[in-house]
Amino acid sequence: GRITEKRLGAKALAIRGQAGGGTVTIADDAAGVQALPDDAILELAQLGRRVERELYGGAPQDIEWARADGRLYLLQSRAITSLYPLPPGMSARPLRVMFSLNHVQGMMDPFTPLGQDTLVAGYLAMARAVGRHFTAATQREVYIAGERVYVDFTPGLLHEQFRHIIVRVPGVVEPGSEEALLSLLDDPDLQPNRSGLSPEGMRNLAQVMAVIGSRIAKAMRDPDGQRVAVLGMVDRFIASANARAAETTSLAEQLVLWQQILDEFGDEIGPRFLPMIMAGMMSFFLLRRLALNELGSDLLALEAARGLPNNTTTEMDLTLWTVAQVIQADPASAQRFAEADAAELAADYLDGALPLPAQVALRAFLDRYGMRGLAEIDLGRARWREDPAHVMGVVQSYLRIDDPGQAPDTVFRRGARAADTAIEQLVASMPNPAKARAASFLASRMRALAGQRETPKYTIIRTMGVARAMLLRSGRELAAAGTLRQAEDIFFLHLEELHRIAAGSRGDWQRVVDERRQHYERERLRRQIPRLLLSDGRAFYEGLGAQTDGDGSITGSPVSPGVVEGVVHVVFDPRTTQLAPGEILVCPGTDPSWTPLFLAAGGLVMEVGGLMTHGSVVAREYGIPAVVGVHEATTRLKTGQRVRVDGTMGRIVVLGEE
Repeated sequence: GRITEKRLGAKALAIRGQAGGGTVTIADDAAGVQALPDDAILELAQLGRRVERELYGGAPQDIEWARADGRLYLLQSRAITSLYPLPPGMSARPLRVMFSLNHVQGMMDPFTPLGQDTLVAGYLAMARAVGRHFTAATQREVYIAGERVYVDFTPGLLHEQFRHIIVRVPGVVEPGSEEALLSLLDDPDLQPNRSGLSPEGMRNLAQVMAVIGSRIAKAMRDPDGQRVAVLGMVDRFIASANARAAETTSLAEQLVLWQQILDEFGDEIGPRFLPMIMAGMMSFFLLRRLALNELGSDLLALEAARGLPNNTTTEMDLTLWTVAQVIQADPASAQRFAEADAAELAADYLDGALPLPAQVALRAFLDRYGMRGLAEIDLGRARWREDPAHVMGVVQSYLRIDDPGQAPDTVFRRGARAADTAIEQLVASMPNPAKARAASFLASRMRALAGQRETPKYTIIRTMGVARAMLLRSGRELAAAGTLRQAEDIFFLHLEELHRIAAGSRGDWQRVVDERRQHYERERLRRQIPRLLLSDGRAFYEGLGAQTDGDGSITGSPVSPGVVEGVVHVVFDPRTTQLAPGEILVCPGTDPSWTPLFLAAGGLVMEVGGLMTHGSVVAREYGIPAVVGVHEATTRLKTGQRVRVDGTMGRIVVLGEE
């Protein structure tokens, strides 16, 4: 071995033992002197490798050692349990760099086993659509670590042609990850090779890009027509999936159908969505670039993204606001929602016992959106139609909005008008007619298509809703047969295990489920998970602004312009929290189940996320100032503090206690 780098400590104090017992502390200016000679350093490194490899099977160890009379002594060794776990079986070399999908989804919780398998199966279906054929065992892109999902970026980093594109991808959705990734570019193990793509790889890439490029061009020429065509295809796909699911009579049939549905999504639906979404996002980014180049600021371009039409999540939020208005207009319904807590209201709804106007309005809402829920990207998590307590709590918070000017539908319309004004100003500010026409064209395409950003995930969740309802039927049958304790236990088994059960395999499956539930609950206790995880054990947790600025402000990524002052409300679980109108929502991250809270929020601060993640998009649409990617925001900010959130500059200033 060899020493690759040396950093000498200050060594300002030395604590030495005395012959008669006790210690003595000595001031010692030894900053320029090595504590160990080079040969001892190499010997110590060799000892550490031997202990880890030969005595403990490669498990990381915390080692205590001593050196006396030129000889090293091993005092003790114990396993390091605080390190973030690596994917099972992954070796340190060759070095792999993995990006957290949980951060992109705004979901810090672990995935259930069946939820993990579903994401991998979905990835395999999408890969097959572009000519890449793998199995769950042979694919090397999606990994599970700490029951979270990580995506391997390494092939792109090592590719000379794509390296500089790959390192910028996280910046769109998770800027904290981009900072960490950029810090790794000089790592000797991550230097690009010059091999490039194989001829076959180039042909496949060219074919895929030609199809995508053609569809992007169609979306830019006729955005409304393309949107209507794709959404019609989606509705037919979901209707067919529901009809076929209703006909299944066994777990074996359900597992086959679920794979067929995933394959159909990968073959037909995903490839249709991608170009349309890319067209909308390209228009937005090009409009921002044009504004920055010509005006020195992208503020008008960000304003132009307010009140976007055709956003399924915004439509859901406004539909729930309409439900609240129905309840407010009926005295019996309004009284019941004022007196009961959310859990009682949910129980009443499931029993059909709410006052009739409330029951009917909520049934219509949940018939349409009941497949949604907290951490909904995990097939194993409960949906609103199973437990609507969260929906009831949000309705109660809406009922407390008594300022007509802050009514969500009014705010949304106001945002759309502000966007129109911003576009007019942006176009008028261009230095020549050609650039004015470009700004107008890009703005029109962004308005027509960027709202569709939420639709692919909404479609995935609708698809999962079909699968979850279908599999719960089998879960109830397995519980009735004594194989499982409850129907929901089915989601704590892997696909391969369910195939074995469907084939008649017997075993103590409840014991397996119980052990996994215990492990799952332990993993849920993790407050931080790595944004980037490396195969050698290195983990990058920090987001933007890990250090407080000199003026005491906290920094992050500005994603929704505007400045607001309000009282902090730190939220970890939207199901158990109601926001008072105008409060500043501070949370780890959000998925669509959180966004009904946005209608009451005055501002948004998130630990994860970027310009195009879910919470940022919705915040812009409602005109809520937002700063995201803020390192440990939920611990650095406290409920009850009064803060100023500057979504234009990306700064949060604590003003005091309320």
